[in-house]
Amino acid sequence: MKIRHRRTGTALVAGFAGLALTLSACSGSDSAEAATTEQGFPETITLAAIPAENSTDLKASYDPVIKLIEQETGSTVDFVQASDYAGVVEGMIAGNVDLAFFGPFAYVVAGINGADLTPLGAVIKAEGAQPGYQSYGLAKSDNASVNGLADFAGKKVCFVDPSSTSGFLYPSAGLIETGVVKSGSEADISAAMTPIYAGGHDASALAIAAGDCDAGFAFDTMVDKTMIEKGDLEPGQLKTVWKSEMIAGSVFAANNTLGADNVAKLKSVFEEKLNADSLEAAGFCTGDDCRITDERAWGVVAASDSDYDGVRHVCEVTGSEKCKG
Repeated sequence: MKIRHRRTGTALVAGFAGLALTLSACSGSDSAEAATTEQGFPETITLAAIPAENSTDLKASYDPVIKLIEQETGSTVDFVQASDYAGVVEGMIAGNVDLAFFGPFAYVVAGINGADLTPLGAVIKAEGAQPGYQSYGLAKSDNASVNGLADFAGKKVCFVDPSSTSGFLYPSAGLIETGVVKSGSEADISAAMTPIYAGGHDASALAIAAGDCDAGFAFDTMVDKTMIEKGDLEPGQLKTVWKSEMIAGSVFAANNTLGADNVAKLKSVFEEKLNADSLEAAGFCTGDDCRITDERAWGVVAASDSDYDGVRHVCEVTGSEKCKG
């Protein structure tokens, strides 16, 4: 059985500023001998995530995940809502985060920066579906001046976050291919347009709809389904002027400091039991409450590190500083 040593880093504390849970509570003791459950897992497992949209109760969408993990490991799960991708990455590297839900870009960046991770499963929208999604380039439907990425030049453009896969990285690649920007650096983007970092996919779409941005980016189902169902957008209020290639799905990943055996156990649990049907059968939730994460996924399917090579290629194309260690 592998016994872990936890560390606390100043970068992690900064990255997690404003979280509902303090890392000192999540990290447990720094003693050399850490207590484990009968199943061989740490008594406390920290699960971290960031919201894809402005959410006051992100944890509710993870409750079925938390219940499943606690049942299968005997551990108590501490859920941490991070304020940005960097905080989760730093948490993994520092050994203060055991499990995390990453966008594809954040997963790749975590590895580039030294996090030792294993994918546990990528989310899918419906049973039998393939993991993955697209980035959309958007404008108001009545905006006659924006009909493609070439028209983003000189405009106020909403991005999500410099570490967002569909909200920055893939859009940057599209803008490079269109000749609007020279590279994916924030300096080159700022030279070609006025970038506004909205902080969430929903916030980006709302800013476009309100006219605060002339154009912008968000991922497909956020504007096609989620925001329309919530009443935040009217059908047809925004037009899609660009679509990226399919992007590998958002992924649950384990910190390998948990030990190879425990990671393998968790991978099996996630692939076999982390889906709406199994969660409901186990009594963890009912109906739509069994949809997990704020992507409202049906469940997860097997994922491997090589699934994210496409993201690594886009990192090479854009030369993004965020892709560098």
